[in-house]
Amino acid sequence: MKSLTVRMARWSARHPWRAVVGWLVFVALCLAVGGAVGTNSATTADYRIGEAGRAEAMAAEGHLERRSTEQVLISARSGTLDKPAAEAAARDLTARMKPLPEVAGVAKPLWSGDGRILMVEVALKGEERDADDKVDALVAQTESVQKSHPRLLIEETGSPSTSKGVDQQRNDDLALSEMITLPVTLVTLLFVFGSVIMATVPLLLALTSIAAAFGLSMVASHLSPDAGVSANVILMIGLAVGVDYTLFYLKREREERARGGGRLTSEALVELAAATSGRAVVVSGLAVIASTATLYLASDVIFSSLATGTIVVVLVAVASSLTALPALLTMLGKRAERTAQRRAERGKPARRTRGEGGGRIWTALLRPAARHPLATLCASVLALLALVLPLTELKITEMSRDTHSREIPAMRVYDRLNEAFPEQRVTHDIVVRADASRAQEITAALRRLAERTDRDPLFADSSWIRTSADHRISVLQLKTPYLGNSRQARDSLDHLRHDHLPATVGRVEGAEYGVSGDVARYADYPAHQNSKLPLIIEALLLVTFVMTVYAFRSVVLGLIGVVLNLLSAAAALGLLVLVFQGTWAEGLLDFHSTGSIGSRVPLFLFVILFGLSMDYQVFVVSRIREAALAGVPTRQAVLDGIRTSASVVTSAAVVMTTVFVSFVFLHLIEMKQIGFVLAAAVLLDAFVIRIMILPAALLMLGEATWWPSRPGRGTAAAAPGDTAPERPVIGIR
Repeated sequence: MKSLTVRMARWSARHPWRAVVGWLVFVALCLAVGGAVGTNSATTADYRIGEAGRAEAMAAEGHLERRSTEQVLISARSGTLDKPAAEAAARDLTARMKPLPEVAGVAKPLWSGDGRILMVEVALKGEERDADDKVDALVAQTESVQKSHPRLLIEETGSPSTSKGVDQQRNDDLALSEMITLPVTLVTLLFVFGSVIMATVPLLLALTSIAAAFGLSMVASHLSPDAGVSANVILMIGLAVGVDYTLFYLKREREERARGGGRLTSEALVELAAATSGRAVVVSGLAVIASTATLYLASDVIFSSLATGTIVVVLVAVASSLTALPALLTMLGKRAERTAQRRAERGKPARRTRGEGGGRIWTALLRPAARHPLATLCASVLALLALVLPLTELKITEMSRDTHSREIPAMRVYDRLNEAFPEQRVTHDIVVRADASRAQEITAALRRLAERTDRDPLFADSSWIRTSADHRISVLQLKTPYLGNSRQARDSLDHLRHDHLPATVGRVEGAEYGVSGDVARYADYPAHQNSKLPLIIEALLLVTFVMTVYAFRSVVLGLIGVVLNLLSAAAALGLLVLVFQGTWAEGLLDFHSTGSIGSRVPLFLFVILFGLSMDYQVFVVSRIREAALAGVPTRQAVLDGIRTSASVVTSAAVVMTTVFVSFVFLHLIEMKQIGFVLAAAVLLDAFVIRIMILPAALLMLGEATWWPSRPGRGTAAAAPGDTAPERPVIGIR
């Protein structure tokens, strides 16, 4: 790996213009190919999970799948509703909707119980996932009817229009996130390097890496379908790791330039950086990729899409740091050399290049661990364990439509719909599959089920049965007058699955049945994730251990990496519970607490944090081991390694935190939670784990840190990251 990174850097340094142009061509090619093949979006079938998913598959087999619907509400702008005028508007709306190619049917107008609202329900053709692209035609007709009946208030809601509104809000939020993240990142890099040109290099490489990843993700979607979340994760992770990898490389080149005192050429300095930080970037990238790949074990299209986006953007970011970055550094280095030469000819003193830092601030921060390692270790671990305690109250739920922001117009209409038509709030679909000869027996059993639910206060009175053309599939729809995320709605599902169904349909021999619908989906998805979480965490621990041992040839460091990652992830998750399951921070972070954590958040946190933590682990420990291999005693190697890497780790953490914090400003509660927990995890990892716990633990272990290798005696010279950097034999001025 070392020879590969050095060879690539050497070629790029010797042919900088070819390397830069080649990189730009690669980015353009990725975008062109991606645009040509397009995105293979996930279908409705890809989202089916648990009993609800099996029931939906059976319904689709009989062509009885649930159709997406839109509800149009007709009411008075003020005062009492003119019923004849409302009915005329409903007839106009029906006449406009029926001929649309997107429409499967229009139901008869339905009055609310208080007579204040008239509702017209429109069913769309095709799969639920395709409805977002079709709803614009319906909205246009609703707006036309509104213009024709200006004295009435005519509004539309439904899953497709809500989803459309959520997508638009997410796009607006991401634009705001970029407006926040990019300037703050640039300011941070300006502070680190003190140069506008040097500060823009990481940002430009990160942005071009993101652009290439967008194109490649379109290609990858034909192997693993895109669930519509890959763009978000590519932007989030791409900016974080893209800047980090470039930052690691750039800082090392600056350190070597300061240490060389002008005696080494730019090409030689780039080779030195490639032999040290370049190798660490590759190991870090592989660790992130290996960690993220465990998401495929979730058997869920959303997590598979997240994994694909992350893997693609990390691969591209690593490639940019090994190809375009050495070329840019060489070009900038030669420019600096020419400037220095002109200053020398004019008799002006040379400008000082910032070295490796390690100043008084980091010396002071490391002092507790250096002087009292045991006390520092105990105090830091206890502080993190205190943050872990709220995990005992962790409640995981699927974030339903009811949690969306009310700034979306369709959501405000949705609230009015639920208030006016409580019996329309939730529908359970009971799907039964049996031999066609048992069709009458199945119908009788479903009628008995409907009779039982009529006596259950958790259900509304309305119900109806549909049967497939081959009489093998039957669907009974039952209404529940409660919101989908309410306790009563969940209880109604439990009653169906554990009481009513076994007592009716369950007694028909050979009948296969299941309950689907929004409530069933919201219940089955978290259950599915909880069942997969132990397997994925076990895989993560194994990957972390193996990658650390591979990088440093140390079983002890592998175990330390596993424990520290678990501790920081658990502490961040505990902090998330403390903030988002309560109500005290609602005004501060602009959210309405659901009293729970999104079902995707813990799994996403563990996987992404384990990968990103390896960035810091590899970079910091590489510097420590580099000093140890050079013969420095372990104690001094630990202090010097952490001190010299502290500034770049802190800068990287600030950049990552900025990226993640920007997602806290999004409206979607689950994205807020993901942004908050990742930002908290990165800060804890950078400032508590790497500055307090890691050095204290390594100082206490001493030479045992490297077991079974013994770097101080010059063994184990082949591992990536465990050899001292070779000084180039060419390029001396």
